Amino acid sequence: MATVVNPGTRVLEDTDIEFEKIFHLVLLDDDDHTYQYVIEMVGAVFGYGRDKAFAIACMVDNDGRAILMTGRKSELELKQDQIHGYGADPRMPQSAGSMSAVLEPVPQ
Repeated sequence: MATVVNPGTRVLEDTDIEFEKIFHLVLLDDDDHTYQYVIEMVGAVFGYGRDKAFAIACMVDNDGRAILMTGRKSELELKQDQIHGYGADPRMPQSAGSMSAVLEPVPQ
């Protein structure tokens, strides 16, 4: 049986091409960093304004996590390194280092 294709219709064939996986960069909550730290850090690392940075701080505090960015693993790893290298919160004596951020694959 022949396949009929309307003029102007493109037929996609199965190929061996694999698309690059997409990931979320997720900031994790802890008790060693203040709202002000989160606002400053996401502003410095991502260039987010105070309102968006404050919303992220609220989300991390309320939900225990916040998605900061979605994209290719290679570009997110650079941002993850910047978060991990940002340093301790000087406002909290128990803060021994940066916040944690993880990469999670986006379900497909």
